[in-house]
Amino acid sequence: MLFFCSGLLVNGQDDDSAFKLGEWLKFRIHYLFLNASYATLQVKSANIGSTPVYRVVGKGETSGFASIFFKVDDTYESYFDKEDGKPYKFIRKINEGGYKKDVEINFNYETDEAILNDKKNKKKYNFQFQDSIQDLISAFYYLRNNFNPEDLVEGETITLKMLYDDDGVFNFKLKYLKKEVLKTKYGKVECFKFRPYVQSGRVFKEQESLSLWVSTDKNRIPVRISADLAIGAIKADLDGYNGLKHQFKIIMD
Repeated sequence: MLFFCSGLLVNGQDDDSAFKLGEWLKFRIHYLFLNASYATLQVKSANIGSTPVYRVVGKGETSGFASIFFKVDDTYESYFDKEDGKPYKFIRKINEGGYKKDVEINFNYETDEAILNDKKNKKKYNFQFQDSIQDLISAFYYLRNNFNPEDLVEGETITLKMLYDDDGVFNFKLKYLKKEVLKTKYGKVECFKFRPYVQSGRVFKEQESLSLWVSTDKNRIPVRISADLAIGAIKADLDGYNGLKHQFKIIMD
């Protein structure tokens, strides 16, 4: 098992970043028989006080026929350090078929405390953390930069501390399964296949319902995500990209 501590991966890797300012990813999401929606992730620049940070904005919304049945309008934002990837602020503002959340988390590294502001319900929660901590979005970019492919062992897990919602700090686990070649709209892409452990219940059918395929090139971008939900199944495929730091490798037959 690979553990993250003090903001660094124990089995760390070189300083060659997997992404850069301006990276933009687009995903086409299929639910049941519908092309349900699109989602985007974009890397921008911002400042938290005098500290320059990356600001990643994730947006998702239903489109066309699907929006008649289930309207989705989601925005996620993460502000994290350009040097070590530690998050300073996380925003989650969603409306999924009438299920709404409006949450902001601010991380204070002088007191090792995170303050979660649930704006919809007008409640605040304080959480203490030790060592490293990530939010939902910063964790993805942190992992892209810090996991070492040479250390991946089939069946073993990567673990890091995460704060996502008002449930508090928890151990996020990502099991490595194998390498796999996917057929995409761009051609065949070699990927690492992972199994993130999720909480079963309102959304996911089981703890191991989610699968994630990440390109094995230096970009390490998500190529496909699939999940068995409490009702039906969902799949998201890479549908567009721009501003990648490295060449996107396609297998030529």
